[in-house]
Amino acid sequence: VQLVESGGGSVQAGGSLRLSCAASGYPYSLYCMGWFRQTPGQEREGVATMDRHGQSHYADSVKGRFTISQGSAANTLYLQMNSLKPEDTAMYYCVADRVRCGSWLWYEYNIWGQGTQVTVSS
Repeated sequence: VQLVESGGGSVQAGGSLRLSCAASGYPYSLYCMGWFRQTPGQEREGVATMDRHGQSHYADSVKGRFTISQGSAANTLYLQMNSLKPEDTAMYYCVADRVRCGSWLWYEYNIWGQGTQVTVSS
């Protein structure tokens, strides 16, 4: 399975960005897809996950500002990020799992994209 992210960029505080993730190389519906982020010197942090039934989980730091959603095509995922803050600046990674969902432990996900950079300036 390969995950490819897109949609990162630079924006001023209060702005919005939409990240996309597309999976390829897997003929079935992935059980879980989600987003993690990482800043230099910090551990990867869970942002949001969604299982194939549509149940979502959000980190407290993004609740009310970020929205995770599934695309109409199988194994596609979006992250709508509104009211962005400088502390949201990070490399954002799409993750996936075939059997479980909702964990904030990055090492429990064995399928990762290459990442897309999000930079929010004050």
